[in-house]
Amino acid sequence: MEEINTYSEFIRNYPLKSKIRLKARDLNIGIRSLGSHIDQSSNWIRTITYHHVFDDERKDFERQLRYMKNIGEFISMDQVYAMVQGQNKIDGKYFCITFDDGFHNTYSNMMEITSRLKVPVIIYLPTDYIGSDPGELDYGLVYKRFAPRNTKLLRFLNWDQCREMLDHQVIFGSHTKAHPLLSSLNENEIEFELTESKRIIEEELGTDCLHFAIPRGRTDRDFDPDITRKLAIKSGYQTIVTTIRGTNQKGDDPYLLKREHLIAGWGNYQMKYFFGK
Repeated sequence: MEEINTYSEFIRNYPLKSKIRLKARDLNIGIRSLGSHIDQSSNWIRTITYHHVFDDERKDFERQLRYMKNIGEFISMDQVYAMVQGQNKIDGKYFCITFDDGFHNTYSNMMEITSRLKVPVIIYLPTDYIGSDPGELDYGLVYKRFAPRNTKLLRFLNWDQCREMLDHQVIFGSHTKAHPLLSSLNENEIEFELTESKRIIEEELGTDCLHFAIPRGRTDRDFDPDITRKLAIKSGYQTIVTTIRGTNQKGDDPYLLKREHLIAGWGNYQMKYFFGK
């Protein structure tokens, strides 16, 4: 089966209405970015969410990292936890780079760039998809969850690649086992997704899995914060990241960390708009 290697292939089968909406949103952000001023705020952490770095996104991804490096400092998720807990000071602008879903292009395209620029990264893995033979997966489900309307293959990491990435400032967190919507599960099912994915990652990689990313991640829509916090603490996690935009500050709840979603091909004006809010 043919693989998805470029962003243009990834969105090829998006409905025309969705493509028009994306164009209109892009134009609106470009206009509104003119009034954004990143220098007017400080003493914050912005946790950045990516999902992929396709072949045609490599150059723009590096440009984005250099843009952020000119603004502040890159830190790891372990450092994020220490800072919001008050163990270390937040005395500037900080960025933490995260990737959801564990796509193979984090190995083939992302790793060389982040390693060369000395940028720490955390990748959140849905463990049912990692290291699986294509014949073992229901790719109808894969397309629905990760590449809507696409008929090409989206390849995931395998465990050998994950182990290699540990030597390149990459750590791994959990994105559940099967990438379900937590709001559709009962407490026992949620706990199973948290504990089993954590166990698998720790057994495969020989490292602690202390961080968890909510699938989709919208508070009170995709998950119940109180239930998930309770189960995450019980399971031994230190942080949970959502998909709610904004900055993280000292004293914030480490089980409700905010994240800024970026596409690796976006222009600097889009980052200026979101970082200036």
